[in-house]
Amino acid sequence: MKRIAVVGGGVAGFGVALVAGDDADVTVFERNERVGGRAATHERAGCVYDVGANYVKSDDERVSRVVRELGDGLVETDGPVWTFDADGEISEGRDEETPKWTYRNGLGTLGKRLCEASGATVRTDTRIAGLRRDDAWYVEDDDGDEYGPWDALVLTPPAPITASLLDLAAWDDEARRELREHVGHVPYRPILSVALHYSFDIERPYYALVNADKEHEVGWVARESCKPGHVPDGESLLVVQMAPDWSATHYDDDDFEVATAVADRAADLLSEHSLAAPDWYDVIRWRDALPDDGADRNVLRQGAAADLFFAGDWVAGEGRVHRALASGLETGDEISD
Repeated sequence: MKRIAVVGGGVAGFGVALVAGDDADVTVFERNERVGGRAATHERAGCVYDVGANYVKSDDERVSRVVRELGDGLVETDGPVWTFDADGEISEGRDEETPKWTYRNGLGTLGKRLCEASGATVRTDTRIAGLRRDDAWYVEDDDGDEYGPWDALVLTPPAPITASLLDLAAWDDEARRELREHVGHVPYRPILSVALHYSFDIERPYYALVNADKEHEVGWVARESCKPGHVPDGESLLVVQMAPDWSATHYDDDDFEVATAVADRAADLLSEHSLAAPDWYDVIRWRDALPDDGADRNVLRQGAAADLFFAGDWVAGEGRVHRALASGLETGDEISD
């Protein structure tokens, strides 16, 4: 069988493995202990909360089918998403017909289920630091261990990391330089995501608020209690994601400073002074959180002549879990074809 290496164990990487694994032996390399990428879930004090992507939508028929087939525990988030502006003025949002899915055990379940369904060999805690192209592909981890040969290589990390891998790749081809230049110009933004827990109910007519004009320091506030099985009765947990500029400025602040500032802003936005004093908090840093744009797929296809492929939200051009998964499925089709 053909041998394929996939760098990155997020939903895009396992989307590739799910499709290409029907005809090939696929190995996925993931730098972290867990798989799933930004489909990440934390647990604490009886609460389950999604700290990266908040849900997966179902406006793609193929993605919807894959998600529904991945086993039990899939639940719909209850409530609409409303908006607020630079002044913190909250407005009723549009009704959404498409479900907002997560799992009772959190959206991190999606990565685990994709991993299991793909049948791929998975190497976690393996940071790929080098690429080499001879008659086939070889990858090297940061301990200097080399893996290969591979008939095809798929790169799914965020565009800045993918560009760095291309920059250092031992691959003497003009396509490498053009691909590295193009991928390196895909803009990414950091996000600080903060979970705030309270021992009382926060009743609102919406599930979440999103800053529509992108002029507020807060980008997103979600009530995790709107997800079945996530928060015990009588308690509340807010997931607050700060705007990119604020996140970049405060990225290296300590957790207490970040959580205090975020709780103050959540209290102001929701006009609830008691929210300034959470029972506990959890600060999650996403340095390369979301792409502001996408790559030109015609440029990326130059890699196919050397059996090099790409997948991810930056390939799709939108920082959404369902777009990343769709990108992985499409890249798997491209390899299989």
